[in-house]
Order: sequence, then C-alpha cells, then structure tokens
Amino acid sequence: MAVAGSEDPAPPSPCRPGSSAPARITIMRTFVLILLLSAAPLVAQQHRFEDVVRNLRNPDPKVRLASVQLLRESRYPEAIEPVAALVTDPVDQIQLEAIAAELSFFLDEDVRTKKRVAGFVEVRNPGAAAEAFELGPLAFTSRPAPPELVESLLRAIDDENPKVRSEAIYALGTIAGRVLSEGESTQLIKALDHYDPAIRVAAARVVGRLNVAGAGNALLTAVRDSQPPVRYAAMRALGEIHETRAIQPLTEQLNFYGKGEGAWSALDALARIADPSSVPLFKARLADKDPFLRRAAAEGLGRTGDASELAALETAAGSDPSEMARAAMVFALEKLGRNYMPRLVESLESRKIAPQVAEYLVELTHDKNPAVAQAAAHAIDAFKARK
Repeated sequence: MAVAGSEDPAPPSPCRPGSSAPARITIMRTFVLILLLSAAPLVAQQHRFEDVVRNLRNPDPKVRLASVQLLRESRYPEAIEPVAALVTDPVDQIQLEAIAAELSFFLDEDVRTKKRVAGFVEVRNPGAAAEAFELGPLAFTSRPAPPELVESLLRAIDDENPKVRSEAIYALGTIAGRVLSEGESTQLIKALDHYDPAIRVAAARVVGRLNVAGAGNALLTAVRDSQPPVRYAAMRALGEIHETRAIQPLTEQLNFYGKGEGAWSALDALARIADPSSVPLFKARLADKDPFLRRAAAEGLGRTGDASELAALETAAGSDPSEMARAAMVFALEKLGRNYMPRLVESLESRKIAPQVAEYLVELTHDKNPAVAQAAAHAIDAFKARK
C-alpha cells in the first residue's frame, strides 16, 4: 500500500534482472522477429540462387538457357563452377551463353555482345571472347579460373561448331589467370595442330598469353604452317614464351619477309626474347616507316638495356606520328632508367593503346629496379580503383 506523500516505485525495466519473465520473453521474441525479417531478403535471395543453379541441370534446354542468362546478369562469382558444366552442353546456344556468362564473372566490365545495324537494330556480336582477349591484362579480375572451367573450355575447343570453338579458346586465354597444369598445357598445345586454321591461330595467341613454356617445339613447327596468320601468331608466341632456340629462325624470318606483318611478328618476338645479339636489328628498324616495326624495335632496345639510341628514343617519344609507337618509345626509356612512368600512366587514358600500355605496366612490376616495380604496381592499383 502506498504511503501518502510518497511516489510509487518505478516498474522494473524489462532489461534488468528485476524484470518479469513474461516481459523478458515478449522482448526476446520481438527481437528475434526483427532479425528474421531483416534477414528474409538475403534468405530468399539465397534460395533463388540455389534454385537457378539447380535448373542448370534441367532437361529442358529453354530452362537451362534462362538459368544461365539469369546468372550472367547477376554476375555472382559463386556461379563460376556450376556454369562451367554448360560450356560443353549439347545445345550450341547454351554453350555460347555459358561462355559469355563465365567472361562476365571475371571481367571488370562486360563486353558488348551486341552491335547496332542500320542505326537501331541490334544483333549479337559473334566474337565476344576474342574481343575480351584484346582488352589487355587490366580488364579482368585476378581471380584464377577453377580447374573445372579450364577443363570445360579445353574440351569445347574441339566442338563441331566453329563459333563455340573460337569463343572457348579465347575465353580460356582471357580468364585462366594462372599457369596451366601439365595436362592442361598438353591439351592446349594439341590445338596448335587443329584442322581449323582459325583455332591454330587462336591456340598460338593463347599459348603466348598464358606463357606455356612447353609449347616451344610445336610453335617452331607452326612457323612453317601453310597459313600465314598461323605463322605470324606462332612467331609472336615464341617471343612471349621467351624461346631462345627461336632466335636464329626468327632472324631468318625477319630477313625473309622484310616488311609487313611477317617482318613485324618476327621482330616483335625477338624484342620479347631480348637477346643482345638482336640489338643491331632493333637499331636498324627504329626509324622504319612501319609503326609496328618501330614499336618492336623500341621495345627490344629497352628490354636489352641498350642505351645507344637514347636521343632517338627521346625525340620519337614526343614526335612519332603513331600513338602506338610513341608509347613504345616511352616504355623503352623507362626500361633504360629514365623517369617516364608518368607519361606511361597518362597513356592508359587512351582507349586505343590502353591494352598495350597495360602490358607494359604489368611487365614493369617485375623490373629489377624495385622503385620502378613499385611505381608500376601503384599505377595499376590506382587505375583499377578508378574503374
């Protein structure tokens, strides 16, 4: 009973030990309900993702296709392995959609797979993977492709549909992101002898990009292929894998062709191998009328460390009519110890030569000068952060 003049005691707080049991239960139930409601969208999203993944195994091709398309739009990296199985689906359209989906999981920005016709009608671009391959090393994530995906892409290289074959091999070269195992390398090297010359070309390019060191013998054979594009791609790949046994054959090819893509491919390979014996060739071609040959010559001088043409390189870095060749001169000067990193980074803003410059920066991250390597790594990080 309350005493006159005094206040009633405050009711016990439900959060304090003095709270009644029913009050504490009510508060706890409310708290749990709030948690469940806030988590509901995430749970529903997870259930939907799992349902879509299950439908990748649906016997109805339309359902499988729709599932791949949904996963492609979502760009969930968790879908990489489940979608890999559909790269070898019996339906061509599903295979192509699966490859496009895998590309979307790895690329920082989606590749345009449609193009305008007559200004307003859009049709599928037949070479999305090949286009992605051309974007350069900074266009995709550093996430390595799982073995299941690599295996599916390698199997699809022998598909009956030429478009599937092409998309598969270029997708492999774009997103593998790691050194291939011995078995994977063997399968890719086998494609250098494919009956389709377009696949032989692609195989050489991908072998070079992935630095498949064991491909030297097959590439030396491919330099004598009946198809010129295969020969050119094989020469460039020999340079990318730094096959020193190819120095003499490449020099002979350069002398044989003299000009054009054959000569440029040979000089490009020699510039990548960067053996001192090739320096006279680089010096002789530094002022060639062909910008591709000027580019290769500059790169060769930079990589071999030959500073005898510094003045010519510095002049050409500012006056060469070719943007591509100017970038190569800047790269060579950076390799030769001049501080041209800011100029090189500035060139990344040019969509035309960004892939070329990106390759230079990645190469410079392995420079023997720690300051150069660190500056290149910082430039790459800053570029990716802006994208």
